[in-house]
Amino acid sequence: MHLMHQMTRDSKQFRNKSINKETRRRVWSFAKPYKGMIIGFLLTLVAASILSVLPPLLFRQIIDVAIIDRDRGYLDQLAIIIVVAAFAAAGLALLERWWSARIGEGLIFDLRSRLYDHVQRMPLAFFTRSQTGTLISRLNNDVIGAQRAFTGTLGSVVSNLISLGTTLIAMFYLEWRLTLLSLVLLPLFVLPAKRVGRGLQDITREGMELNATMNNTMTERFNVSGALLVKLFGNPVTEQGEFADRAGRVRDIGVRSAMYSRTFMIALSLVGAVGTAAVYWIGGRLAISDDISIGTLAALSLYVVRIYTPLTSLTGARVDIMSAYVSFERVFEILDTPNPIVDAPDAIELGAGGAGVEGAIDIENLSFGYPEDGSNEAFGSLGHDSAPAEMVLHDLNLAVPAGSMVAIVGPSGAGKSTLTSLLPRLHDATEGAVKIDGHDVRKVSQQSLRDAIGVVSQDPHMFHDTVAANLRFSSPNATDAEMHAAAEAARISKVIESLPDGYDTVVGERGYRLSGGEKQRLAIARMLLKDPRIVILDEATSHLDTENEALVQQALSVALEGRTSLVIAHRLSTITNADIIVVLDKGRIVEQGTHDELVAKAGLYAELYEILVATDPGQAAVTDPGQGVTAAK
Repeated sequence: MHLMHQMTRDSKQFRNKSINKETRRRVWSFAKPYKGMIIGFLLTLVAASILSVLPPLLFRQIIDVAIIDRDRGYLDQLAIIIVVAAFAAAGLALLERWWSARIGEGLIFDLRSRLYDHVQRMPLAFFTRSQTGTLISRLNNDVIGAQRAFTGTLGSVVSNLISLGTTLIAMFYLEWRLTLLSLVLLPLFVLPAKRVGRGLQDITREGMELNATMNNTMTERFNVSGALLVKLFGNPVTEQGEFADRAGRVRDIGVRSAMYSRTFMIALSLVGAVGTAAVYWIGGRLAISDDISIGTLAALSLYVVRIYTPLTSLTGARVDIMSAYVSFERVFEILDTPNPIVDAPDAIELGAGGAGVEGAIDIENLSFGYPEDGSNEAFGSLGHDSAPAEMVLHDLNLAVPAGSMVAIVGPSGAGKSTLTSLLPRLHDATEGAVKIDGHDVRKVSQQSLRDAIGVVSQDPHMFHDTVAANLRFSSPNATDAEMHAAAEAARISKVIESLPDGYDTVVGERGYRLSGGEKQRLAIARMLLKDPRIVILDEATSHLDTENEALVQQALSVALEGRTSLVIAHRLSTITNADIIVVLDKGRIVEQGTHDELVAKAGLYAELYEILVATDPGQAAVTDPGQGVTAAK
């Protein structure tokens, strides 16, 4: 129901639109790098159009002069000229196609690159509120649709205009009365164009929306997590029915569009046929009365087809232009989605000046709330100008010395992961500041900031690629020796070596060929290979059994030495070994200190610790006393 409302609203808003100046300006801004190529393309079209006017004039000479005068030499000359013109036309057609391909493929590259760069720089909130299938549809279908405006529609319109102009000049030169007669039917080509263009424009828009919805459905269902969920909880019959319903609507739209277009084109062809017949009829009578020659009539009969064919194409060009306009609108819709997390104009490089990153963290009067959703239903507005729906963190103050280890504990929903996400600027603080080495993270470049931070999450993501590619994602220039050393430190090297192709083994989508513990150790190895000064471990040992956890804890104790680390953990060994323990509750720091100090206070931490020990000494999970569930993000 929501989808139908969205499509209906879009259709109504789009119905009375025209191509405005701003859109034209933006479209041509993408074409500007290809200005020279476009000029060459247009000149080729002009040359081809002018050349195509010659054959009917030559045929007229053959009929009226060479044949009448029985001049075989002149006939041979004309025939040679016609053949040469044909080869020249073929060469120009190849050149035209080459220009078209260069411009079109270049434009696709530019649009896709711009879109990809814009999307991948968007903050995390953009992806949590956007549909993956919709984004992919914009990057593929709409980019190609926009490209066709240049290589297809532009070339067709210019070619037809030039062809129409040169043909009319030649016809007026031969016989002005028949030329005027052929133009009497011109209004019948032009008048239906506007209405048909709007109708097909609406159909095109609706079809694009439905295709984007189907792409999103397939993207969600055809990855491993989605397929598993469907198999465990879904109903194949229901899934098939819902998909078939959408596919059926796309089918119906396709049929409507095809019949709408074909009926329109057939009607125009009939009008053209009537005009051609009129020229033959009137022209034949003029030829019988010797007002015009037979050669002139033959040439005019060839030219009249060249009038109605361009007119038909030009009438349909409005449909093509408006369809391309839809694609450009959808592309610009993504490019216009604002990114609230960008580098400041005067952003500095963290660790610049040769001192390097020390890793001291200061959180000052920090408050944060996720912004409310805006009205952008397609891509979930980030609401960067709107007030937060609800504050998640409240007036936090914390000083973390460089090289120290901080454990962050608290009940479920206390704001632990939210706090750590502000450090690499996955979100920006609503009030207050997060500082590294005295620099507000909003005043340093994002690249230098994230280069200094390594993260291992509770459910680390792996690409559908080899083990080596997943490891090197954090450090593309790492050597094999460095990669093996990181794997050894994370206690995952033996597992990798036992795989069928070792480091060249493909781990599967999201790493599903690995167990939970193996995937997390691989993620730890990836973090170690990056060699960051600040490490965030978001329950990074949650999936490990006792034996594996002991191995990883040994690796982490060495790997984290000298680095600043923020650790969200539910393991006793991690918590008790921390230099500072921060206790969060309902978005506020309610306690902080060492393990012994907090136990002695007999506050919330002591309660959580008692539950740890009671649940499973040594391997217990911090639970929410009120809900009795394992502490999570």
